[in-house]
Amino acid sequence: MRNIEVAQILREIGILLEIKGENRFRVLAYQEAARKIENWPEAVETLAEEGKLREISGIGEGLSTKIEEYLRTGKIDFLEELTKEIPRELIRLTEIPGVGPKIVRQIYSELGIVNIEQLEQAIQEHLLQNLPGLGIKSEEKIRKGIDIIKKSTGRMLLGDALPLAEEVVIFLRENTQIKKISTAGSLRRMKETIGDIDILASTVDANRMMEAFINLPMVKQIIAHGTTKSSILTYEGVQIDLRVVDNQSFGAALQYFTGSKEHNVKLREYALKKGYKINEYGIYRIDDGERRGGEKEEDIYQILGMEWIPPEMREDQGEIEAALQKRLPILVDVKDIQGDLHVHSDWSDGLVSIEEMAKAAAQKGYQYIAICDHSQGLAVASGLTPEQIQQRKKEIIHWNNNHAEIFVLEGIEANILSDGTIDLPDEVLVQLPIVVAGIHTGLGQATEKINQRLEKAFKNPYVQIISHPTGRLINKRDATQGDLALLFKYAQQTTTALEMNAQPERLDLKDIDARQASEKYQIKLVVSTDSHDTLSLNLMRLGVAQARRAWLTKNDILNTYDKDQLLQTLHKKRDRLII
Repeated sequence: MRNIEVAQILREIGILLEIKGENRFRVLAYQEAARKIENWPEAVETLAEEGKLREISGIGEGLSTKIEEYLRTGKIDFLEELTKEIPRELIRLTEIPGVGPKIVRQIYSELGIVNIEQLEQAIQEHLLQNLPGLGIKSEEKIRKGIDIIKKSTGRMLLGDALPLAEEVVIFLRENTQIKKISTAGSLRRMKETIGDIDILASTVDANRMMEAFINLPMVKQIIAHGTTKSSILTYEGVQIDLRVVDNQSFGAALQYFTGSKEHNVKLREYALKKGYKINEYGIYRIDDGERRGGEKEEDIYQILGMEWIPPEMREDQGEIEAALQKRLPILVDVKDIQGDLHVHSDWSDGLVSIEEMAKAAAQKGYQYIAICDHSQGLAVASGLTPEQIQQRKKEIIHWNNNHAEIFVLEGIEANILSDGTIDLPDEVLVQLPIVVAGIHTGLGQATEKINQRLEKAFKNPYVQIISHPTGRLINKRDATQGDLALLFKYAQQTTTALEMNAQPERLDLKDIDARQASEKYQIKLVVSTDSHDTLSLNLMRLGVAQARRAWLTKNDILNTYDKDQLLQTLHKKRDRLII
């Protein structure tokens, strides 16, 4: 499959067009085409061969022709011409927090800046302060953005790494004789960001597997090629390492290469105390050198008297001690999720209708889905007025009266204003079964101000869930200056749930914070996708993975409840605070 590769090219065209100042709808067409192709279950090259590209909503003759040209020739003439006018290097500048396409266009046209090094030099010389619309504050914001992006260099989002790795695994399964195969490293542990992608396999023909691997369509450069390990660099700049091991050692190797380093060090220290040695080939008794296991990963833990430890927990955060005491929690699983409590429709800034979203959620086996469009305080996202909420209500009622496969909950993602009030009156909020609220503006305010806003929002009896509580964007924007301990205290006192937003760039709350919220404060969590299209519903697995890293069980997460139990739990806050 070349879906990710093609999506990246389309995304680059969209960014360059936006820098150029092209029509917004034209830019959106490329962005949405990229997103759909990246997540499409079929190979884009197969769709092109069969003339089915236009069956994907939003891909017309122009886009399909460009995709077919790229698949056939490896380039797109339109992109070649575009980069003569707008240097491709400028794309990197748009990744800096605080630097959008409009600013990139301005600093390129006014100062000739095309890369981060030149931008840093311009900031040192205070050249940006002289540009229209920019000033000292803007310059400082961009400087901080450069610091953030430098820290993140070489780390890709889990949401980007996972489908890329799965594409490789599928290709190898289809083209080689595999016995066993798995991702390893930080990807298998489902960390929020990934360095290199590690894949481990056993096969009847290592040479054939390695040949297939280094000839993947996504390969830009072969870094290393051998019979036990090969490494490639993709066109997106991602390094992927493939290791081939004997089948009898696969379990031991998988445990070893999954990590984390800290987990493995402690595990080996304990093994030595018990008279065993562990390496990537197996587990051995020290006194006589007898190999006791290694074909299965479970062997390692079982022989040491432990429960098998899920990969997401292997960070030396008490999991080894818990495994020895046979008290590891039964972690939440994707199959436990009964519904998504934060999705958007085309009533606000979503890309699909309520009906389309409901049908897609029903196909996932959900009992319910909450349509939480933005509210009026967020005009940039086409937030709904009270009148529009009433109009939307009719559509939701019509669906529920005519469809039994899934129940659509009427909700809202309200905006927490600068003074902490909610941007909708109570008489509107009281009519909504689900009220999610979040901070979308004023994220750079001081700690005291953020705390005051959150306290007031938590105390609102109609706010049941706080969305993306810290406001961070991974590799782009740090969390707000709010006091996390105070946030947890407010949530505990008001029985307000906190969201674990599954968008790859958010994953907010993050794992360690969610664990603290649950264990120390007994706060209930909600895992939601914040979907604006149907394909994004698949991001639930990323949110659940972070919940697993937080040691959460299904009982810790509200959207594992059935509909009646969910609504009863959410409305307890309203009933208690109003009384």
